[in-house]
Amino acid sequence: MVAAVPIDALEARAYRIPTDAPEADGTLEWDATTLVVVTVVAGRVRGMGYAYGDAAAAGIASRTLAAVVLGESAMDVPRLWDRMRRRVRNMGASGVAAAAISAVDTALWDLKAGLVGLPLAELWGARRERVAIYGSGGFTSYDDARLADQLGRWVREDGCGRVKMKIGADRDVEERRMRVAREAIGEAVLMIDSNGACTPREALAMAELADAFGVDWYEEPVTSDDLDGLAFVRAGLPGAIDCAAGEYVWGPHDARRLLEARAVDCLQIDATRALGYTGFLQAAALAEAFAVPISAHTAPALHLPACLAAPGCRHLEWFHDHVRIEAMLLDGAPVPRDGAIAPNDRPGHGLTFKAKDAERFAV
Repeated sequence: MVAAVPIDALEARAYRIPTDAPEADGTLEWDATTLVVVTVVAGRVRGMGYAYGDAAAAGIASRTLAAVVLGESAMDVPRLWDRMRRRVRNMGASGVAAAAISAVDTALWDLKAGLVGLPLAELWGARRERVAIYGSGGFTSYDDARLADQLGRWVREDGCGRVKMKIGADRDVEERRMRVAREAIGEAVLMIDSNGACTPREALAMAELADAFGVDWYEEPVTSDDLDGLAFVRAGLPGAIDCAAGEYVWGPHDARRLLEARAVDCLQIDATRALGYTGFLQAAALAEAFAVPISAHTAPALHLPACLAAPGCRHLEWFHDHVRIEAMLLDGAPVPRDGAIAPNDRPGHGLTFKAKDAERFAV
């Protein structure tokens, strides 16, 4: 048994990284991504975790959550997860607070694995050696040429058998864009994501168009807050198209509600929102109990070890913004090969944050 090792320090910083071009989906526009990085220290070992969200999460992590983590054993990650969740009860456990817990939890797991000298997937018990990825981007702000180039490169250069594009609610516009995408990717599978832009009946009409282009995945056809609407759309989709949602699951309880509503064919889970690795693996276990596969939402470098260990993992989102950030700022970030990524042999999640390179983006 490994002796208790007290946590000596917790630090959180936020960084705002501009996108390489204006981006938009069916409901939102943006020009930067905020990364919140948490570092925890026990003895001479450091653990690092992060979340994509608002910079306010850094303050919650460094003040509110540090108060229940510092001085505690780095071996007791589940107990600290419980304490963090209780600590944020009165401020609201979803949203920014959930992102803060997520960043701290992933840092704690990286720390624990570092202390015992094991990669995280080996610590949890790996079910697979590599994880399939799908290219994800195709923003509604892109012109047709950029859309075709981005989606086509994922197929040609990274070997992705699947790519996903953003869509809005205008059927004429999206029919043209899906045709452009289909011509660019050849026989690869096309996936679409409307980020809740449609009403239930608009989504079904869009699905009829998408079916003609071989689409087999329709993500957030309506807002995921509308469980009845999602279930309605899922029941009416053409037989080859799966309904997917879950990127705004803020923990296992939210995942259970989606599953109980029979609202999804594939549950998406995001460890940077769903209370870290602990929440991710709990939500994956719930999905397995409902016989529903899972897919990891964005943050591919961070998700890799959890996807290696989780039951029923179909694939991992190779999201343009996060792939770019992780390649710039993380030593050890995975590189695609034949449409999949595999871990390195380092302890923990195998990633080292390049703090000096990131300083120019500090908030």
